[in-house]
Amino acid sequence: MKKIVRVLALLAVIIFVAVFALQKKSIPLQVLKEKYTTPASKFLEVDGMQVHYRVEGEGTPIVLIHGTGSCLQTWDAWTDSLQKNNFKVIRLDMPGFGLTGPRKDNDYSVKNYINFLDTFLHRIHIDTFAIAGNSLGGEIAWRYALEHPSKVSKLILIDPAGFYSKEHRNEAIVFKLAKIKWIANLMSKADTKIIVNQTLKDVYEEDTKITAKQQQLYYDMSMREGNRESFSARVQQVGKEPQLDISKITTPTLIQWGKEDKLIDISMLDNFKKIPNNEVVIYENCGHSPQEEIPARSVSDVIKFLKNK
Repeated sequence: MKKIVRVLALLAVIIFVAVFALQKKSIPLQVLKEKYTTPASKFLEVDGMQVHYRVEGEGTPIVLIHGTGSCLQTWDAWTDSLQKNNFKVIRLDMPGFGLTGPRKDNDYSVKNYINFLDTFLHRIHIDTFAIAGNSLGGEIAWRYALEHPSKVSKLILIDPAGFYSKEHRNEAIVFKLAKIKWIANLMSKADTKIIVNQTLKDVYEEDTKITAKQQQLYYDMSMREGNRESFSARVQQVGKEPQLDISKITTPTLIQWGKEDKLIDISMLDNFKKIPNNEVVIYENCGHSPQEEIPARSVSDVIKFLKNK
């Protein structure tokens, strides 16, 4: 039986390699800017990158941090609701993703993301704020709150990363392949359409909710110049961060989790319950990104949490 499994796994790798071997040129940044910027879009040079970001609405600031392979559009529905409830929404394409694109130093450690985020927020004069993050964005958010507790008024973690278990390590196939360097080299030149569509199915519990518009968005952003290489570089950093004592977080924290998350098992929630002042909401029939799959319900819980003094 084990031999059969190994053979099937090898065949799967061969198939994926065959797909990735179909080379595809990157989409020029200017083409993507014309398609995906809005009047709210701005660009700011930080660490040698032109960072794409948007500041929308007036009121209490909240910073939204997306996960690996994502972009600021993952927060579209949340942003509309938060603006209507008197929040100033700050969202950005993190280094390596979206229109911001790759770092020159190729360092995608969470520590480097935290330093980048702190510099960025200082540059746009955001000093005290709530922060929300999904997946990698969640790990950046909770580690930022540990490092800069006086700056974070409230913390929202949506299926956050940061703790790893061999027993419950469910990774999308693209993450597993990107850790193999020679396959990662192929991926950096390959057409990503098939793998992007499959990854979206891994992210969502109900894949009927995935729209053609989302598929096109994530495909286009993955094909931005340099983003395929930075994706692989980021994936190879996963699990290498030092473990920190999360119980030292003093910020009021809301933890949201899709019960059917295929990428970060809900058993990881126990680690985050060590945060002393926490509230937990578990969503049935929801996967890795509640902000996309059930935006109305998840943002309603966030607004209630933020307004609760």
